[in-house]
Amino acid sequence: MTCHKSDVDSIKKCVESLQKNKVVIIPTDTVYGFSGIVNESANSRIKEIKGRGENKPFIQLIANPSDIFKYTSDKIPEKLLSYWPGPLTIIVNDNRLENKTTAFRCPGDKWLRDIISKCEFPLYSTSVNRSGSPVLENESEIVKEFEDEVDLIVLDGNKNNALPSTIVSFNNGEIKILRKGAVDIES
Repeated sequence: MTCHKSDVDSIKKCVESLQKNKVVIIPTDTVYGFSGIVNESANSRIKEIKGRGENKPFIQLIANPSDIFKYTSDKIPEKLLSYWPGPLTIIVNDNRLENKTTAFRCPGDKWLRDIISKCEFPLYSTSVNRSGSPVLENESEIVKEFEDEVDLIVLDGNKNNALPSTIVSFNNGEIKILRKGAVDIES
């Protein structure tokens, strides 16, 4: 099923699908992404669709910048948090997982933050493509490739030449840029 982001019921449709543990394709403030509520079922399904290896984790989207402190005790510099909401992904130590980190992002798109908020859990996010293939930017290509594998595709125009989020790690007080993307940060 497809709908348009501008449809009055697009948020409702996304939330209903996500709360039923379905995988959806939604536009973000960067590129289109596969999303599901953070749990093992969605994790496995997205990896299956993408053909992605077991050990590569997904970004987790949060509704508000302060939500990151539900999951980490790291003292994140205000410099980094000042980019949120926006296309910056921050990797921090995750209090839910012993000696492991998680990549979090608070997207700049209010529509998407509303969906996350209504789901009451973070959402997985990863670019729409098969593992090892280029990110799909064109709506018709996305629908053709994945309409039979996801519950819902929300359309919002083509994302030609859109940059993914910038990814930084924050460990022991040091900021390290892992992927340059839509936000220009000096380390």
